Amino acid sequence: MATTIISYNVNGIRAASKKGLTDWLAPHKFDVLCFQEVKATKEQAPLELFEKLGYKACHWHDAEKKGYSGVATFSKKEPDNVVIGCGIEKYDREGRILRTDFGDWTLLNCYFPSGTSGDERQAFKFDFLDDFYKWIQELKKERPKLIIVGDYNIAHTEMDIHNPKSNKKTSGFLPEEREWMTKWLDNGFTDAFRHLNPEMEQYSWWSYRANSRANNKGWRIDYQSVSDNMKDKIKEAYQMNDAVHSDHCPVYLKIGI
Repeated sequence: MATTIISYNVNGIRAASKKGLTDWLAPHKFDVLCFQEVKATKEQAPLELFEKLGYKACHWHDAEKKGYSGVATFSKKEPDNVVIGCGIEKYDREGRILRTDFGDWTLLNCYFPSGTSGDERQAFKFDFLDDFYKWIQELKKERPKLIIVGDYNIAHTEMDIHNPKSNKKTSGFLPEEREWMTKWLDNGFTDAFRHLNPEMEQYSWWSYRANSRANNKGWRIDYQSVSDNMKDKIKEAYQMNDAVHSDHCPVYLKIGI
């Protein structure tokens, strides 16, 4: 049986909903929705719009800071287990990780930090990458079948960014970040999109400046990492560029589990 999952940095779930998010979702009938940067508490979100589409289960990890960060996972089937955060306070305060277990596989909905606002946040991002990697290695011992979706805030290769030469010193395409992604994918995980589309250039985020989206000058920073023990079950993976509720677009995964 195949499961369909979308991961979507909505840049505010209330704003995206006002732009027709649930109208766009209605005909697709995805099994699981993973939203990042929801910028709202569960109580503030228009949950009834999602309930009408059959998403009866809704789990949330919001940030302590109002209107900031946060992730939410909606599913038609209630998970067997839900874990909010990773147990590291400085990241959990920012609402970045939400775990849901379905049978013998685990889905992690993640919003990696951005380093674009300066050196302090870039250092925080590097700390997160190191700590997240170690945490996942431990989690894999307990839950070996993992799917880790979300906004990673890293473009891995030159195929994943419209202008690699001019962005070599830009957060999100720094050599250290790209090396982390390589290490990540060399140690137990498969980039679902790149696995099926080794040469395709598709993006998942565009700056609001300079008409970037209309000119398709984007970055691919939203991923579906599938543990290698399930990579043969990946059926489809791509960016849904028609969705325009955010500066990101959803990334879609269909996997046999």
